[in-house]
Amino acid sequence: MPPAKNGNSSGALFWDLLTFDRLVTGPVIHLIYWAGLGVVALFAFSVVGAAVGLALKEPGLQSLLLAFPVLIAGLLVAGAMVLLWRAFCEFYVAIFRISEDLRALRQTSDADHAALRSRVPRAATPPADH
Repeated sequence: MPPAKNGNSSGALFWDLLTFDRLVTGPVIHLIYWAGLGVVALFAFSVVGAAVGLALKEPGLQSLLLAFPVLIAGLLVAGAMVLLWRAFCEFYVAIFRISEDLRALRQTSDADHAALRSRVPRAATPPADH
């Protein structure tokens, strides 16, 4: 039997982790999202470092002309990665919200059917003929 659902009980959280009555993936997706943004930020910093390294490799205008497109292209790729990562995580959040909405609709439908059954009078059964 599940513990009381008061939200503050560690027993309720433990029960949610053991059963699938409440999906915990939604909050976990937020952590995964921020971790992914950290990886994209590391990529962006490495692009900046690579561009600076190219610029400092050899003195002259040629290395600067090579470093600038590398920097711009790398930052554009990092921006696209941020957008794609956000879309990917939003997709999963939407899927789990659809699941929660379907569960709520099912519970409402079951409650409506139970209320209708309690209002409808039972038909009198005719006496059995022997």
